[in-house]
Formats: sequence, C-alpha cells, structure tokens
Amino acid sequence: MARAIRPTRSLAVILLLVAGIAGAHLYSSQGAVEASVRPTAPVQQDGAVLGMTVSCPTWGWEWGSDAMVDTLAVLADMGVNWVAIHPYAGIKNDGSIDARPVDPANPPAWLARPIAEAHALGMKILIKPHIAYWGSQWSWRGAIELPDPAQRARFFADYERWVGQLAAASTGADAFAVGTELDGTIAHEAEWRRVIGLVRSSYAGPLTYASNWTDYQRVPFWDVLDAIGVQAYFPVQHGRGDDDGVPSAAQLDAGWSAVMKDLSALSRKVDRPVVFTELGYNRSAKAGSEPWKYETGGERAMEVQTRCLEAAIRAMDAEPTVVGAFLWKWFPGDAEPRDFAKSAPHMRSVIRSHWGAR
Repeated sequence: MARAIRPTRSLAVILLLVAGIAGAHLYSSQGAVEASVRPTAPVQQDGAVLGMTVSCPTWGWEWGSDAMVDTLAVLADMGVNWVAIHPYAGIKNDGSIDARPVDPANPPAWLARPIAEAHALGMKILIKPHIAYWGSQWSWRGAIELPDPAQRARFFADYERWVGQLAAASTGADAFAVGTELDGTIAHEAEWRRVIGLVRSSYAGPLTYASNWTDYQRVPFWDVLDAIGVQAYFPVQHGRGDDDGVPSAAQLDAGWSAVMKDLSALSRKVDRPVVFTELGYNRSAKAGSEPWKYETGGERAMEVQTRCLEAAIRAMDAEPTVVGAFLWKWFPGDAEPRDFAKSAPHMRSVIRSHWGAR
C-alpha cells in the first residue's frame, strides 16, 4: 500500500535513500551538511525499502560466489528490492582494527560482484560494515568503549582507514552505513563526524549509521547523515499473552505503536527518515519480548516468530517516517542460518505474502 508522506525535505531524503540517488554534499567548517538532491531515478515500487541482509557463515567470500547470485534471484522473486551485506573487520583489545585491505581501484569480488548482480536484477544494495568482536575483551559491539585516549586514537585511525577504503570501493552501491552498533563510542562526536566526512569525500550515495534500538536517540550526528538507522530489536510483547504465552496481534500492535511514536518524534525533530538496518526474530517463544536473543524453541515458537514478523511489517506500513527494513538474515545458497533464519519456509511465506504482491 502506498504511503502518504508530507512534502517536506524529508521526502527528498526518502527519495535519496530508496532510489539510491546521489546528492551533492558540501561541508561547512563544523561538518554540517548542505545537500542539493538531484533525482536521477524513479522510486522503486511504493517507495518502501523491502530489504534482506545476506549474511555468511565465514568472513564473507560467499558474497562473490555463484550461490549469492542464485540467492539474489530468489529474494527478488519474493518481492525483496534491497539487500545488505556486512563486510567484517576485527578489533583487538588495544583498540586496533584488523581488516583485509580493500583496493578501491580494484575491489574484491566479494564486494564488487554482489553490487553488480543486485543491479542486474533491479535491486538496490546497502554496504554495512561490522566490527567482529569475537576473541576480544568486549561481549558485543555495543560494549566497545574507548576511555583511554591512546586506545581511542588507535581505534579511530584504523577505523577511518578501513571504512574509507570500503566506501571508496563501494561507489556503485546504493547506500552505505558508516558504522554498526558502536554506540559505546558515539559520545566521541568529533571523531565520528570526521569518519562521516571522510566517507563523504569518496562516496556520493546516501549514508546512515546503524544504531542499536536502545541508543538511537543518543546519536549526536544524525544531522550529517541521510537516514536514521536502527537495529530494530524492540521488545513489543509486554505481558504474557494468551494461555500459552503467545502474543496476540493486538498486543504486538500496541507494542509497536509506542515504539513508532518515539521513532516518528525523532524523525520529525532531525528531519530524517528512519530505516531499520536490521529487523529479525528467532524461532523462539520469547521473540516478542526478547527479540535480540539467540535462544530458540519454546511453546509454539514458530507461531510467535510468525506473528512478530507480521506485526513489524504492519507497523512499518502504518508509519510513513519509517521507510522500511533489512530483515536479518539469509545465507547464500542452500545454507540455512542456525538462528534468525528468514529462509525457513514459514518465514518465506510471510515475506512473500506481504512484499511479493508489491
């Protein structure tokens, strides 16, 4: 269903994000953006981001494989019009970043091929860098904090180098995320504005930052990005549910209504649309109350998972400031992720029923 959106500057930014349109970006000495949007392509379908994150069981070579091409075709047939991939770099305890070098003049197949193959199918693609924290002192990306000045300087120097290489090598991509879930570092605003400025210098497409659902209101640099990115693992089931603990549609809708109220308020405040850079549910009886958990199983887990995804799609359809989502997740080829799999038959059915008809 087409959504009515107020004809303000936010509409231009939504067109920028959804159509992958490049704007001309000029920076003042404080790093503020002055953008003139020059549309060069129509908005896809009804203007929604109907996205899927294609993840991988290794470091990412699969994105350049024939299996990835087959997967893109399957997703396009289901109604998916955007895909996201997430190149990895590791972090060490001293704050340094360890990443495979990327030559912008000769991008590796795992980066260049999915961009080309997505475009060949009429799809758009988001490049969304991830820090792999495994083996470090931090329990997850959001826990990475850099109180020591030397550690912080090392991290941002390495991070700028890595993300700058990726951005320069991703010039054909339709959107780029400058970071993912690094909310423990966002208080270092000057450093992040420098990162964004560096990316802008070599990448002309729309930019976002993928903030965790707990922290998106604390991000101080939405003004120099084109969209508010949110890892949307919001707990929307409040209370037990029915006799078996299964949340009703009304219960989930009420939970999403409160979430959307806050998202809409921020969107209007900073004059930027919202995109869910991740949205997913495990096959778990706790999917509605603790959607971020890797735990699976429980009474009527498949039904809970299905109801949660359907409620999230309904909520996005009803809220014009949220332009869409990248579902988490899918693997290339026949491999099915152990958790959050959207390639399971009942998840495919939900996606196709809501997005395929568009």
